[in-house]
Amino acid sequence: MLGLVAACLVTSPSLATEKLVEGIAAQVGNDIVLTSEVSEMSAPIEQRMRQAGAPESEVVMMRRDALERLIEGKLLSSVVERLELGADREEVDGAIDAIAEENGLTIEQLLKSVTSHGLTVEEYRQKIKGEIERGKVVNAMVRSRVEVSAEEVQALYEERFGDQPEGGEEVYVRHILVIPGGRSADSLAEACGVARGARIEISTGTAAFAQLAERFSDMNPERGGDLGWLHRKDVAAWMAEAIDPLSPGEMSSVIEMPFGCNLLELVDRREFAPISFDQAAPRLRNYLFQRKTEEQYTEWLDVLREQTYIDRKGAFGG
Repeated sequence: MLGLVAACLVTSPSLATEKLVEGIAAQVGNDIVLTSEVSEMSAPIEQRMRQAGAPESEVVMMRRDALERLIEGKLLSSVVERLELGADREEVDGAIDAIAEENGLTIEQLLKSVTSHGLTVEEYRQKIKGEIERGKVVNAMVRSRVEVSAEEVQALYEERFGDQPEGGEEVYVRHILVIPGGRSADSLAEACGVARGARIEISTGTAAFAQLAERFSDMNPERGGDLGWLHRKDVAAWMAEAIDPLSPGEMSSVIEMPFGCNLLELVDRREFAPISFDQAAPRLRNYLFQRKTEEQYTEWLDVLREQTYIDRKGAFGG
């Protein structure tokens, strides 16, 4: 089956020569990828890379990666068309409804969020359509060949949970760390001043801990300083000493350490319950299945690339 699908996409080099015009980044079978498509995909990333001082070689590599993703899209589109796996409007609507429901949003709220991030509604619908069609291709060409054995699930359980404690306590902690020379302070004294100011704001209800962690912390700012659940034995000694006396919802004092100034919030504490094999097995099996599916998909796509005429033009060639 794979060979038949790939073979029907092969195009002769002579056709590529006939279609070679300025503005083409690559020829993929009977289709083309325009340089404008590569630019549109890579421009936002390129801007961030240049602002961060990335060398030109890394920018070029990023553009080439963007082209490869577009080539993959053209290959998949050909397979979708030939095997009649296209997603219709109802399927796209259903997927968008499910995304909105999963995130606790109305359709209007979801689409407003989408457009606020620079996508038009039609572009978003095309993105969802592409994801549905990719899933159909994976189902048709790959997923039926993927198997996960009981031995593989058991081995992954031992790897992830084999050394877990038999009991004890877990603590849920948030952490604001302000370091000298970081984004919020130049010196240790200034770092401690920022941490003390944050503590006052939180204590007086002016701001939430997570909000100030996003603003000032040099550790996990994108997660609001959230460290999640930690077993008590895995907590650093200086941190354990600070949180052991706390009740859920309380904060530590500002803790000065050589690496910076710290503020901790104990969100909650609970008895640790070891995760049994029966509890973990469904999640582990699904993880292994998804990983193997992606590996098989990559192998299948590599074969499809080899059996399809692909000619990268200009700066993308070679």
